[in-house]
Amino acid sequence: MVEDQGAAQQQESPEQPQGHEADVVELEYRPTIGDLTSALKARRGVSKAGRRQYWALGAMAVVAVLQGAEALTGHGGSLFVAVWLAVCVPLILLTPWLTARQFLRLAERQGTFRVTVTNTGVTVTTDNSTTALNWTVQPRYREAKDVFVMISPDKNAVGFTVLPKRAVRAPEDVDRLRAILDRNTTRV
Repeated sequence: MVEDQGAAQQQESPEQPQGHEADVVELEYRPTIGDLTSALKARRGVSKAGRRQYWALGAMAVVAVLQGAEALTGHGGSLFVAVWLAVCVPLILLTPWLTARQFLRLAERQGTFRVTVTNTGVTVTTDNSTTALNWTVQPRYREAKDVFVMISPDKNAVGFTVLPKRAVRAPEDVDRLRAILDRNTTRV
């Protein structure tokens, strides 16, 4: 088992909330394109690059409106700008899905993911590896319709862990997982 220094330090810490020691949620799944797309869309809202994409979409919407107004008033519009908008807007909107396809290729090589979430952290075991993460490694999370996404603290949210809701063993485990994440991380 691989364990980073932060996890070892947290295990020595007696600061765990009382009454929640037995909270354990286990997930087992094979990643899907939907899981990864949902996670990347959720991550987009907290990363600096994702926020830039939203600003770019807003700027493109303004340019499209101005181009439409110019065309309606008979002044014509720039063909270059129209082509640029027709290419860039779909590309930005499809970025999470296109990126998820690449991540899925990597994830499929790992086989089945077995995740254990406790008050001390998260352990991800695949057919090829085991990784233990304490809460300081990914201290934020975001909930989407189908997944929880644990996110690293850096401005670009480079590190993230996907916890699909479909992978829990019992429906009530989704609420237990949310409670563990709320106790140990910050919802963003």
